[in-house]
Amino acid sequence: MLNIILMGPPGAGKGTQAVRIIDEFHLPHISTGDIFRENISKGTELGLKAKAIIERGDLVPDDLTIDLVKSRLSQEDCANGYLLDGFPRTIAQAEALKKMGPEIGRAVNLVVDITVPDEVLVQRIAGRRVCPKCGASYNVVSMKPAVEGICDRCGSALIQRKDDNPESFKIRLDNYYAQTAPLVDFYKAEGLYHHFDGMEGLEKVSAQIADLLKKTL
Repeated sequence: MLNIILMGPPGAGKGTQAVRIIDEFHLPHISTGDIFRENISKGTELGLKAKAIIERGDLVPDDLTIDLVKSRLSQEDCANGYLLDGFPRTIAQAEALKKMGPEIGRAVNLVVDITVPDEVLVQRIAGRRVCPKCGASYNVVSMKPAVEGICDRCGSALIQRKDDNPESFKIRLDNYYAQTAPLVDFYKAEGLYHHFDGMEGLEKVSAQIADLLKKTL
């Protein structure tokens, strides 16, 4: 079984690798960012609370996020594995996940971390476009869709996220290093951590991750 956490700073390529993992290994993709954005678009109570926080680049409070993730992982489609993307973002969230995982039969058994230098992240974010329907990521310079502005996978119109701007990105990156990067030591201590160099290229990193997942199975 593959119960995976996908880590890495914003712009490292997590979205692209997530799509490849779920396509090849048929895992549900549990993205807290996508869930919050869906709630925002529907105007739910959770969405209204999260909207201002997300758009200024800050992290949604732990209590809201933890409850959301526990509810989602408890659903039937996660019984045979999942890919968790965007959670945990803090040590407190990691501790909560460590506790809840065995309680609901969803204990994490693999952590995949993709890293890229800051200067490259800034360049990537400026050109990033995402599919609001399936979550696929593209770049107007380095990874264009087959048809400009249209998702290759599902045909939806691509968008530029509101927080993909220099000001919000700096806050997101600062938050990442302050709160999320310490998770590396946490998961190394758990014996679950695996690092991949995002500068080695999309295809090479995809192949390396697939090899690890096949060995884990």
